Amino acid sequence: MSKTLIIYSTTDGHTIKISQKIQANIEQQGSSVTLLSIEETSVNVLNAHDKIVIGASIRYGKHQKQVADFITSNKALLESKPSAFFTVNLVARKPEKCQPDTNPYIIKFLAELEWTPSLQGVFAGKLHYAKYGFLDRNMIRFIMWMTKGPTDKKTNIEFTNWESVSQFSQAINKL
Repeated sequence: MSKTLIIYSTTDGHTIKISQKIQANIEQQGSSVTLLSIEETSVNVLNAHDKIVIGASIRYGKHQKQVADFITSNKALLESKPSAFFTVNLVARKPEKCQPDTNPYIIKFLAELEWTPSLQGVFAGKLHYAKYGFLDRNMIRFIMWMTKGPTDKKTNIEFTNWESVSQFSQAINKL
């Protein structure tokens, strides 16, 4: 039985939700899955798994620095096994920006790291203004205004295409 490790880095919690769905889908297909935050993951944990999946959220156009540092530090090990990377961002709510070859964030991030995981995914996140602090709420509203997205402070929308998440999960099992 294959042992898959899913590592997540999240800002507001939606990447955890997507990671849990991927975990459930893979487990339904008969594989063993461990789900850990990036902070909980060590080289020993990486070595103990056959496949490695990393999921990371975007805030203000960037992945968290710890994600880039983690991948850079473990790049040789990640390249020695089947690996997958997915990004969660609100730009992916647009049909023309929801694929790995059309989403500017994943393209730039992976190019900067000079890393090509076996599988790549892009998922739209969740917009929940009430959950954000004053500065984040207003910055995100401004970005949404510029990109013709929802700006009402009461907005609570999950843009995630869960069918795409399921397809990504199935592809992980085939790695």
